[in-house]
Amino acid sequence: MTDLQEDRSLTIGQFNDAFRPIMDGVGVCVENYARWLQHGSAQAVVVAPRVPGYTDVEPYTVLRYRSVAFPPMKPYRIGLPWLDARFRVALGHLPFDLVHAHAPFVAGSLALGVARRRQIPIVATFHSKYREDFLKVLGSPRLADLAARRIVSFFSRVDQVWAPNAATADTLRDYGFPGRVEIVRNGTDLAAPTAREHNAYRSEAELLLPLRPGDQLYLFVGQHRWEKNVRLIIEALAQLCAQGRRFHMVFIGTGYAAAEMRRLVRRLGLAEYVSFLGLITDREALKPFYARADLFLFPSLYDNAPLVMREAAAFSCPSVLVAGSTAAEQCVHGKNAFLIDNSAAALRRLLDELADKPEVVARAGRGARKTIYLQWDQIVAEVLLRYREIIAQFKHRASVA
Repeated sequence: MTDLQEDRSLTIGQFNDAFRPIMDGVGVCVENYARWLQHGSAQAVVVAPRVPGYTDVEPYTVLRYRSVAFPPMKPYRIGLPWLDARFRVALGHLPFDLVHAHAPFVAGSLALGVARRRQIPIVATFHSKYREDFLKVLGSPRLADLAARRIVSFFSRVDQVWAPNAATADTLRDYGFPGRVEIVRNGTDLAAPTAREHNAYRSEAELLLPLRPGDQLYLFVGQHRWEKNVRLIIEALAQLCAQGRRFHMVFIGTGYAAAEMRRLVRRLGLAEYVSFLGLITDREALKPFYARADLFLFPSLYDNAPLVMREAAAFSCPSVLVAGSTAAEQCVHGKNAFLIDNSAAALRRLLDELADKPEVVARAGRGARKTIYLQWDQIVAEVLLRYREIIAQFKHRASVA
């Protein structure tokens, strides 16, 4: 009997403040935890806000609660589970053995309440630099610090705290968290293609995009928000265009800054060189763009352990990151990624240099696939072992109390 099969009786709740069709890196993480737990292993239940007009079709249980729009962080919504009587009744019937909170806000408070009422363990993962979000919404460093302390209070009350890498754990400690943080890495659900599949995907991208012969293709996948440093990308491309370099840039995603990004592209005369494809939730539909891209541009200082880097690495596409950023923790310049200073000029210089060095890009791409690519089935097998240990330790402590 395998480890996965013997956990068939476990019911694990995955709580988050956003889920399909509103998908970011944390949402993809939750989706893959649930998918792989359910796949011949435990019973998975995702608990998340309801999104008007969306119907769940996932192969695991998704329990939704009432929500309202939150314009400052479009397209995110604020959950109102305590005002949803039908949801609370349904939640009460679920036989959780452990709950896992992926956000410290409404979903986290809900998960913590479930854990304490039922006397079961709760795990919480610290995924994001929430203080930056608070600063954007509240406009006050003092209020942002107060909100960050509330996050520390939440993580101090759970049974085990996880982070996807050491740099992310350091961010939580910088907020004032004094406890232990376990490192549990994220993976990707995009399988690395065979050489034949890779070529087929590249050919598909050629049909989908207005590419000219010899164009370098650059790719960004993620939320369209200024915190992701997307302005730096656009300004660097304008400088590259002024030098006469041939390229095409693809932005995939959505967010509050999407319209402003399009306006900036038009103002800088880049409209014919840049494609905005919007949000693509079909994972299969993303593959042609990763396969055709020469470089994945991700100079974000906001992200901690971006899943999109692993997705690009699955297709041997190296990422361009800001040196010293949290996202660049595992990266070595020229070996499995490319690192730049945080400036448009630095990105332009790198793109200009690498356009004439395809062998250097290819070598870094192979390094990315070898060292950064990591599949979710491997991750969740480890997660199941951790869940089992946490449940056993929790029960032992309860029996001797």
